[in-house]
Amino acid sequence: MKKVGLILLTLMLSATLAACGGDKKEEGANTNQTPTNTATEAPTNAGTDTGTAEAELKDGAYYAEGTVDEKSGWQYVVALKVENGKITNVNWNGLNKNGGLDKKALSESGEYGMVEKGKAVAEWHEQAATMEQFVIDKQSVADIAVNEEGKTDAVSGVSITVSDFAKLVDDALKAGPVEAGAYKDGHYKAEAADFDEKSGWKATVDVTVMNGKIAAVRWNGVHKDGGTDKVTRSTAGEYGMKEHGKAVAEWHEQAALAEKFLLEKQDPAAIAIGDGGKTDAISGVTIAVSEFTELASKALEGAK
Repeated sequence: MKKVGLILLTLMLSATLAACGGDKKEEGANTNQTPTNTATEAPTNAGTDTGTAEAELKDGAYYAEGTVDEKSGWQYVVALKVENGKITNVNWNGLNKNGGLDKKALSESGEYGMVEKGKAVAEWHEQAATMEQFVIDKQSVADIAVNEEGKTDAVSGVSITVSDFAKLVDDALKAGPVEAGAYKDGHYKAEAADFDEKSGWKATVDVTVMNGKIAAVRWNGVHKDGGTDKVTRSTAGEYGMKEHGKAVAEWHEQAALAEKFLLEKQDPAAIAIGDGGKTDAISGVTIAVSEFTELASKALEGAK
C-alpha cells in the first residue's frame, strides 16, 4: 500500500510540473509578439533631421517665412512645389520691411551690387539660384552643413549666408502643403506707354508673387532726361512736394502707403478711383493713384 501511495504521489507531482511548464512557454510566446508589433508601428521617418522622408512628401505648395532682420531690413521667405512626391521648384527670396523690390529683383537689376562692392564673385540672385537647384537635386537640406557664420562649404560657388534658407525649407516641408493664392509665383513688371508730356515722368510698377500671393510691390518712375528714379529723388528731397506745399507727405511716402494697401487687399481693383485719378480708400494718400492701379493690374496679367 505504501508503494502504491508513493507511485500515485509521484504521478501527481509530474502532472503538476508539466502543467506549470506549459504555462511558462505560452507566456514567452506572448512576450515575443510585443516588440514585433512595436517595430511594425514605428514611424518610417523616425530619427531624421528634416522630419520628412522623400517618399512621404505630398503634392502641393509649401511655404515658410522668417522674421525681419532689424539690421538689414530683410525677411527671408521660401516657396516650394512638390509634384509626384518630388520637389520640383524652390523659390528663395527676401522681402524688405520698407517695401519696394524683393531681394531677387533688386539683385537682378544691379541695385544690390554684391559683385560691384567686392563682397562676392556672384550676385545674390545667382547664388540663391544655385542653392535652389541644390535642394531640387538632393531633395533635402540634410547635406547643407553650415558653420557659425551661417555659411556652407557644401555648395560650390555659394558664399552668402544660407542658414536661414536651410531652416525655412526644412520648416516648410515639416509643416506640409498650404493653400496657395490665385497668382503664379514670379516677378512681374509694367510701365506706362509714354513719358508724361508735362512732368517728363514715366510710371513703373513691379510686383512679386510668392506662394500665389502678392508679396512685394514697388511703384516708381523714370524720367525722360535720365538721372535717378522718382523714389530716389523724392527720398533725397529733390522732388519736394511738401516744400512746394503740394502735399502733407512726400511722393515716396504716399507711394509706400499705396503699395502697402495693395499688399493687404491683394487686388488692384480694391482701390476705388475717384476724380482726378485719386482715391479716398487709402488714408494719407492725396496723389493720383490711377496709374498705379492700372499698371499693377497690367503687371498681374502675366500672373494669372
